[in-house]
Amino acid sequence: MLTFRLTMSQPIRRAAVAGTWYSGRPDVLAHDVDQHLAQVHRIAEGEIVGLIVPHAGLMYSGPVAAHAYKSVAGRAYDVVVLIGPSHYAGFEGVAMQRSGSFETPLGRVPISEADADAVASACPAVHDRPAAHAREHSLEMQLPFLQRVLPDTPIVPLVMGHQTPETVRQLADALVGALTPRRALLVASSDLSHFQDSDRAARLDGVVVHAVDRFDPEALARALAKFPDHACGGGPLVTAMLAARGLGAADARVMKYADSGDVSGDKASVVGYLAAVLGTLTAEASEEAMSS
Repeated sequence: MLTFRLTMSQPIRRAAVAGTWYSGRPDVLAHDVDQHLAQVHRIAEGEIVGLIVPHAGLMYSGPVAAHAYKSVAGRAYDVVVLIGPSHYAGFEGVAMQRSGSFETPLGRVPISEADADAVASACPAVHDRPAAHAREHSLEMQLPFLQRVLPDTPIVPLVMGHQTPETVRQLADALVGALTPRRALLVASSDLSHFQDSDRAARLDGVVVHAVDRFDPEALARALAKFPDHACGGGPLVTAMLAARGLGAADARVMKYADSGDVSGDKASVVGYLAAVLGTLTAEASEEAMSS
């Protein structure tokens, strides 16, 4: 087993939204995440190589994200590869922080430098650009869940800039090549449609939900090309699906769909959230999956 030691010289990506998007107190944060996980009563079984999860504030999207994370709790992975969209910085390709750690109130999550190097070497679109991660929440919102369900598992953090088909293809191919000998979990971070009324959001989001449930990344890519607003992280979604297929996944299962109005009560302007698992799956989908 690889041992990860952090030294004072290694970069630490400090939490950007602790105390606002989720609690800055470790005891409260651990309790909040555990409560969301406790509300999930059925999980997907089989080999799981990928998750699709949202990235809004914990009180809003956490109940949905938990439906994906519960299925991998306690499993053994060599590395978790996080793929999310950039909300604050515009750039070509994919920004990686190649060494050090990401910090939350629950502690520091080490970066697997060997896996990061392998991915960067395999993909010309990947660049070591820690500054692109400084304010970005799309990966940070996944860390508290990972720290509770897969403690001590290192990460490779990837933030996608302009979500072009070429970048998606290059990154998906590189992930397959770099991770094939590893037991890796891909995590695609994306919210769905933004600030529509709940009925229109459900129609827009249904396009993504159905493409994911059919495990059809090509159909999802075509839909996003016509209307990118189906998802803020459409590129990461397609990338993870293509890479998961290359790593042996044969199935996808939607575990939960909901929108922010289920928490806020405001159904006039919502953000859609999806949780799904990718792999070779054997169990039936959660009976809660599409209840919202």
